[in-house]
Parts: sequence; structure tokens; C-alpha cells
Amino acid sequence: MREFPKTGKTTITRLPKRGVYDKETIYAILDEALFCTLAFVQDNEPFQIPTGFCRIDDKLYIHGSVGSHYMRELAEKKLPVCISVTLMDGLVLARSAFHHSVNYRSVIIFSKAERVNDDEEIYKALEVFTNKMQPGRWDDIRQPNESEWKKTMVLAFAIEEASAKIRTGDPKDDDEDYDLNIWAGVVPLETKRLTPIADPVLKAGITLPEYLK
Repeated sequence: MREFPKTGKTTITRLPKRGVYDKETIYAILDEALFCTLAFVQDNEPFQIPTGFCRIDDKLYIHGSVGSHYMRELAEKKLPVCISVTLMDGLVLARSAFHHSVNYRSVIIFSKAERVNDDEEIYKALEVFTNKMQPGRWDDIRQPNESEWKKTMVLAFAIEEASAKIRTGDPKDDDEDYDLNIWAGVVPLETKRLTPIADPVLKAGITLPEYLK
């Protein structure tokens, strides 16, 4: 099993038994999550940007407008970033207020941006991103034209310094509280795709694609 090296920034110190460093687990969380948050410091001010992303091998990709100020700053100044992803799996309802918690899977990555200039890599990143948002979508849509390609910037972040933290299971109450007449347990949470809603101006006769059924 391949593991990321533990560093001063990625080593889990609070409840270390929840820390996970193997790539298989970390990459599975990244591939399931649809959004991440990029945190960085610019001109001594903190910033956080939520954005969609995808992973290809050992790199995380985001994309946006070439006019995006924060993307240009990240690429040109090589600002250190902290990228976070969290999947919420359940509300853990304990017998005491103190022991309420959540079941979750989270990943933290420390990296720096590299602007992608290779056309093939840009194309692949946008294809993987689109199909991550909706599997099967890329082959069913109009591909970007030359003008749209020129307006799009893609940044890559090497995944070299990363760790995950995961909580699963039931509430952990104090021994004396297990005799209390209070319900305790877990309320599962999940993100699910619901029935698609057609665009009101959809051309007549176009049926729902198989990949959306």
C-alpha cells in the first residue's frame, strides 16, 4: 500500500487514530467529492475559494477564466495553497451535548499551482472534470471552440503532501450516560442525484440521455 509521507503539516495530532495516509483511500475521497476549497494568503490577507475539481493520477486540476485574478496569482507567484475536501456521511447524536459529532471523510493537500500549457493535458483535464460532474456527458456535448479554449485557464496541483481524517461508527458516550433515557444513534447523510429537470427552452423531441436515467 502506497502512503504519503507524514509531515509537520499533514500528521494528524488530534485523535491520530483517525488519520489515514494511504493513497488509495485519499484518492477515493477526492474522486467522490465534487468540490474543494483552496485556501491561501495574498498580500497578508487570507482567502478561501470553493471550486469544482478533478484528479488525474497524482495531480488535482481546477479550471476557470484566464481573467481570474486569484488563478493568475496562484500560478505566477507560486503561492502555497491548502486544498480541503470533506464528505459528510452522518450526524452522530449522542446522549450528551458534548459527545455529538459527525461521521466524515476529509482530505487536506498542501501544494502549489502550475499553469497547464499543454493542449492535450488541458483537453484531458476538462474531459475528466466534465465526466466527473456527470458521467457520460463529455461525448454528448459540443466541444469547446478555439475562442473558448483561449478563455480557459487550467491549473494543476501536485498531490505529494496529503493526509485524510475519517470518523465512522456510533456515538461515544461517557459510561454513566448509557443508562439515560435518551435516544442516540446516527442520522446517515448522502449526496444523491435526483430526477433531471429539463431546460424550459429545450428543443422539442430531445429525450433524456441514457446516462441521466
